[in-house]
Amino acid sequence: MQLGGGSSYRRVAVGLRPVVFLALLLGIWQVAVWRHPGGLLPGPVGVAYGIVDLVQHGLLVKYAVASLFRVTWGFLLAVVTAIPLGLTVGWYRRAEMAVNPLVQLFRPISPLAWIPIAILWFGVGDMAAIFLIFVGCFFPLMLTAMSAVHSVPEMYVRAGRNFGLSTREFVARVLYPAVMPQLLAGARITLGIAWLVVVAAEMISVNSGLGFLIVDARNAGNRYDLVVAGMVLIGLIGLGLDLGMRSLERVKSFRWGYSGD
Repeated sequence: MQLGGGSSYRRVAVGLRPVVFLALLLGIWQVAVWRHPGGLLPGPVGVAYGIVDLVQHGLLVKYAVASLFRVTWGFLLAVVTAIPLGLTVGWYRRAEMAVNPLVQLFRPISPLAWIPIAILWFGVGDMAAIFLIFVGCFFPLMLTAMSAVHSVPEMYVRAGRNFGLSTREFVARVLYPAVMPQLLAGARITLGIAWLVVVAAEMISVNSGLGFLIVDARNAGNRYDLVVAGMVLIGLIGLGLDLGMRSLERVKSFRWGYSGD
């Protein structure tokens, strides 16, 4: 019993370390602001009041939902187009030889470089931001899918062919379980890219969202408490999205070797 109690105590202590470290950082931050009250950077207390102010004016949920709406559509559009295309191109080597130079040409271009074109095509609004997110996610997802196909062990491919599996059965029993873990890892990274792009896009092409909140707060009387509050909210929501993608990696149907039976 004593050993079990000691083990539980150590687990609790390990779990509390990040909380203690975060509290220490917040304390140092607040003390630094108190010692230099003339600085522009607000302390944690001021940021908390800023978040309360957003809640009271009904802006916190409104702006967070607006940003999540754009990220969801841009990311999903990239998933349903880039992943099937990447799997197909990666499987057929001749197609890859033809398409890969174009992919490598467009891949290094920052999604923010597309802002003038997005505004020209879609105007100022949600569609421009969604397009920028789509562009930012498309090429990473496509390259991830191509790499996932290349990593399928040849022995599994030969085994599937020797058993005479149809195309549908081969995809379900061989290709799907082989590429899914890598696709999930790539999707998790790409979702973080989408969240970065939406904040930058909202600073330019829309009049709502957390990115717009930061710019608007800076312009409206230097409300740096709201600027930092927006940054904190962006970090917290991004953390939540990442945790959600991590949970998918633990789902049985997304693991290697699951055949669907």
